Amino acid sequence: MVALPERNASRNPSTGVVDSLRAADGVALAVERFGAVSDPPLLFAHGFGQTRHAWADTARVLAAQGWQCLTADARGHGNSTWRDDGLYDFTQFVDDLVLLARHPDQKPILVGASMGGLLGLVAQATHEVFRALVLVDITPRWETAGVERIIAFMRAHPHGFASLDDAADAIARHLPQRREKKSPERLRQLLVPLANGRLRWHWDPRLLDRIAKDSERQQQGLLEAAQRIRVPTLLISGAHSDVVSESTIAEFLACVPHARHVRVAHATHMVVGDRNETFAAAVTAFIEPLRTQGHAAHQPQSPAALRGLPGKDLSGAAS
Repeated sequence: MVALPERNASRNPSTGVVDSLRAADGVALAVERFGAVSDPPLLFAHGFGQTRHAWADTARVLAAQGWQCLTADARGHGNSTWRDDGLYDFTQFVDDLVLLARHPDQKPILVGASMGGLLGLVAQATHEVFRALVLVDITPRWETAGVERIIAFMRAHPHGFASLDDAADAIARHLPQRREKKSPERLRQLLVPLANGRLRWHWDPRLLDRIAKDSERQQQGLLEAAQRIRVPTLLISGAHSDVVSESTIAEFLACVPHARHVRVAHATHMVVGDRNETFAAAVTAFIEPLRTQGHAAHQPQSPAALRGLPGKDLSGAAS
């Protein structure tokens, strides 16, 4: 196990320490740490088509509270490398997450959004690598229309953008609930310059045909994985999400009866970006009681024992 260099031990979380881990097939996974290695770890897994930078604001907040926050780019995303053959599959992503989870000295708590949450469910069901799960606006079965809307946006610009302003305008149309456009600095983290001067998204376009196309085939296996979860679990959903719904949430809570659910008002599927302060507060309320549980939290627990863990249902705050 290779530890990230201890350069931020003074707990100045504004700048992360970047390193990489190599998967079994040679793909290099970009990893960034905020906070001190000696702090209890949180592992953040982003959604399909995103990068580790989606977690930067949350990671800084939680690192300042004394958590070691590890954010990573999934294979084919961000600064992680692509497969030469373009043959991606769901199992590769699960294996990568297991590798990342075994990186710190302690079992981490997973914070996984969308695809990252689904990968976390399977990784925990098959390898028991996390001591708790935070799933962000995702359930084993999802609303097809919401996912199709996201995939349509991802397919909409196959030739990239002429400028950062063009990309900002496209994102603003896709996320009309956001009050401000993304800054040039944030946009540069999402885009890669092409030889012709245009800008494309920072992920391998072959993922759309290899992963997105087959995602619904995974749903039964994901439901079965959820039924095997025994660690403390929190589901955070957006009140205006079109990816999860009352029925998919109820199905998930039936599979994981000890799980807690928080609904964030005024948030869509993009909970973290829409209402980051509220999101970070919900995560903090869930993970703080787990801070000192240490190795005791590593053992499988019964649903009855887990029902007593603190949690807060903010569903009444939804609008």
